Amino acid sequence: MFSIQSKWRYLFMFLGIQLVVMALLSREGYQKRVTYFIRIFRKPDTVTLSGRNHTMPSNLGGDVYANLSLLPKAHNHGDDMPFCPKTSPLIGGPIHVSFPSGLTLAEVQRKNPLVVRGGRYRPPDCEARHRTAIIIPHRHREHHLKFLLYYLHPFLQRQQLHYGIYVIHQAGNYTFNRAKLMNVGFREAMKEEDWDCLFFHDVDLIPEDDRNTYICDSNPKHAAIAMDKFGYKLPYKMYFGGVSALTPLHYLKMNGFPNNYWGWGGEDDDIGVRVSLAGMYITRPSLKVGRYKMIKHKLDKGNDVNPKRFNMLAKTRQTWKLDGMNTAEYEIVSREYQPLYTNITVNIGTETGLHPPPPPTAAKAAVAVPAQDPKAKGPADPPTKLKEGQSQK
Repeated sequence: MFSIQSKWRYLFMFLGIQLVVMALLSREGYQKRVTYFIRIFRKPDTVTLSGRNHTMPSNLGGDVYANLSLLPKAHNHGDDMPFCPKTSPLIGGPIHVSFPSGLTLAEVQRKNPLVVRGGRYRPPDCEARHRTAIIIPHRHREHHLKFLLYYLHPFLQRQQLHYGIYVIHQAGNYTFNRAKLMNVGFREAMKEEDWDCLFFHDVDLIPEDDRNTYICDSNPKHAAIAMDKFGYKLPYKMYFGGVSALTPLHYLKMNGFPNNYWGWGGEDDDIGVRVSLAGMYITRPSLKVGRYKMIKHKLDKGNDVNPKRFNMLAKTRQTWKLDGMNTAEYEIVSREYQPLYTNITVNIGTETGLHPPPPPTAAKAAVAVPAQDPKAKGPADPPTKLKEGQSQK
């Protein structure tokens, strides 16, 4: 009798141990299932823009401004200011991006109280380890610019960068030239401050993960590796478009960017080839981190597809040292220090030069008299029609 009870006791103890082990092993999966069901029934987070509420599913990323609420409202810079951590504690990962109607630059300014005149920022409680200038080629894209500024300012603040934003606006209505505007942006930004990294940023691309840090690598960096318009994949190996980063040394080694790509297409590939010809290579973040959402739009007026781009690309090996930062000519029309960015309006000329000769007007063409050939017989001009009764002398 005793032996039977002992057997049952050992059996129950064994089963109890098995249950405990199974519970421990399934604990993580259990927590995930519970979290999933909690998210289903929990009220979604909201983001308020211009007095309107916009629901934001929590599994699509967080509010880009959420991690900035604990920052001090004033700078405390002094001689004993510590350096910021190598990895910012404010970085939060995926960011929810949407484009609600009603957003204004005044609202963006209100949400970024530490950004000063000209679009400059430095962390209020530590000394930044990196100084980054953002260069944005621009013309007639104010609607896109306000969304970029809304997301880019807090995105950079979460990375604890000392940064400035430059909008390089092409004056006039001649064909758009993105690469030449970036040459202008580099020169003008470096005149103002000793930036150690420059990000060349399309106005319609919004970063979706702040682990994609806006600091330079030892080689030129292509940051926009995964855009939604390409299915969050790199379209081809040498693609260098959208958002890219260079140090001043990188820029000088590759002679900057080409000045002769007027219209859409070709300049990104030319720049990628320059990187290789200058003895460097392209670095990239992971596909998971280098994600961007594009603001949908039609092809801009004055930025038609460049029909010469393929022929020009075929000659990059011969032209890259002859056309670039060493030949970029332009004139500054105005420089305005706006609350959220520095706006530089620039005349970059046309394909025929910075100041092409004006075409002859119709009036001048009408009064032009052709020169008379001394060997020709008779008058150079045709005879005028005579009135009745009048003789020609």
